[in-house]
Amino acid sequence: MTDSPRSKFDHPPLSPQFCFSTRELKDFLCASRSTIDDTISQNLNALSTPSRQRFDPSSTSRRPVQSSHALPGFVCMQFTEIVLMPSWQSRSDVLNYCASVATSDDPLDPDILAERAADRERVVDERLDPYSGRFYPRETRTEVLAKVLRQERMVEEIVRERSWRVVIERCGRFGESGGWKAALEAWREKSAGSRK
Repeated sequence: MTDSPRSKFDHPPLSPQFCFSTRELKDFLCASRSTIDDTISQNLNALSTPSRQRFDPSSTSRRPVQSSHALPGFVCMQFTEIVLMPSWQSRSDVLNYCASVATSDDPLDPDILAERAADRERVVDERLDPYSGRFYPRETRTEVLAKVLRQERMVEEIVRERSWRVVIERCGRFGESGGWKAALEAWREKSAGSRK
């Protein structure tokens, strides 16, 4: 493991405990989304260069024919490759890792261990208590985690779709080819090629 400084898009160290702590997992995803995706319009506005013309008061009396809000293609490319895609990839890494944890057996689930111990000590006399023999299963940690991951993946789809729509609006034709999924896949391939 290298001692390189962490990027602001890096995820926390991945461990099963991180995933099972659904509050910590949700906090990371929320913070990452709020930093990049929720403020994408402001981030793109910050990349826009100020007007070079002096303000003309008569310009308020007529409507411009063409919007000048489009950013240059190279600016959009840099923003998506340096800011947007690494953030999305970091969240994908976390969701994929936690999905693998959710599909694995969890022999150390404290709730399951406590239930097993209570089951061993339980004396069932259905004549005295007809309900004592019933079993009330509880969700395991892995089931709870799987449910949280399904919800977070749906949120991620919506957030990425909305963010990509803003990129298309601000960058014109730059982001129209294939949608955000194709752009992310192309970025992954390009990033994997540059690491070799």
